[in-house]
Amino acid sequence: MPGFVAAVADQTYTPQFLGLNVQQGTRNYTSELGAGVIIGVIDTGIFPDHPSFSDDGMPPPPSKWKGRCDFNGPACNNKLIGARSFVAASKGTSFHHDERLPPVDDFGHGTHTASTAAGAVVRGANVLGQARGVAAGVATRAHIAMYKVCSSHNCSASDILAGVDAAVADGCDVISMSLGGPSKPFHEDPIAIGTFGAVEKGVFVSMAAGNSGPAARSLSNEAPWLLTVAASTMDRSIRSTVHLGNGLYFHGESLYQPNVSPSIFFPLVYAGASGKPFAQLCGNGSHDGLDVNGKIVLCEFGGENTTAIIKGTVVQSAGGAGMILMNQFTQGYSTFARPHVLPVSHVDYAAGTAIKSYINSTANPVARIVSRGTILGTSPAPSMVFFSSRGPNLQSPNILTSRGPA
Repeated sequence: MPGFVAAVADQTYTPQFLGLNVQQGTRNYTSELGAGVIIGVIDTGIFPDHPSFSDDGMPPPPSKWKGRCDFNGPACNNKLIGARSFVAASKGTSFHHDERLPPVDDFGHGTHTASTAAGAVVRGANVLGQARGVAAGVATRAHIAMYKVCSSHNCSASDILAGVDAAVADGCDVISMSLGGPSKPFHEDPIAIGTFGAVEKGVFVSMAAGNSGPAARSLSNEAPWLLTVAASTMDRSIRSTVHLGNGLYFHGESLYQPNVSPSIFFPLVYAGASGKPFAQLCGNGSHDGLDVNGKIVLCEFGGENTTAIIKGTVVQSAGGAGMILMNQFTQGYSTFARPHVLPVSHVDYAAGTAIKSYINSTANPVARIVSRGTILGTSPAPSMVFFSSRGPNLQSPNILTSRGPA
């Protein structure tokens, strides 16, 4: 078209954000990021037909590779070079250890971690139209081998050990494992024992710190021979902003970005005003006796079996026009973009407290929720997510454990 110069897409630019000096938009198999490296992922299995595991332009695995692919048919390729399962199949009440579940991912976690580490370049990636751009793993040229050690129900210590041993024997250079449990003395911890043997063989092991924060001493995988990685944020927000009738506004997040008029204010009500126990958590039946029809409802984070999506569904079922989800003190400043079913803004604890004060300050509180789309360059970033496990290191107190992002 006349006057057209160029088009620039936002990208899932984690490597660039981490300071790896990578132009993500030009990342393809002509780069050598991870070339010749085999990453063994110990997890829940993998979806082999996911586009992140395309082998377009990938060379064959190194000659040292001794693994195998236990999928039926040609599921493996030069990107996903191996897939094995160590989870016993169940028939009735007994386990037949000569029969294994296929290494397909029945939970989604293994596919997520494998694609993060070494996923292929996927153009046009997005979630409900947000964060659109080029998605790729950090080491796009690396090969992936999946070792399924977890079912959708649990992970057996013996299966984890078997997976680690197999990854070493098969020729993996790196083991990536986002699994863990309570802190134990190293000589009693199967994961610590198995990974020590892997490190002795020259295999680099990367582990998750755990999701049991913000409690102190909640760290998993704290052995000194492991790289233990916390959960932290990047500088991207899928923004949903709350405007109050008094002129104040607060930025939150929501993956659902409806195209609604930004000029319409709705009555605002606090879910806890009903006086029912735990009504502020917006669980099933919590709005009985409270008129929320056509109103925006302020709900609080948390509650057993009450996810953010369920809260929004409850508000919607009661006739609510929208929901503001506020953190409790424990969640602090960590907010999440979720695929909600109605206009929502998930705001931090400070914002939620201010919104609650506004509701109590006037007889007719009103608010509106405005979708802002994908925002880059937010601050502060990175910051540790509230659920990331923390130190101090119980088993090796002489090791200082950072309380900052990793």
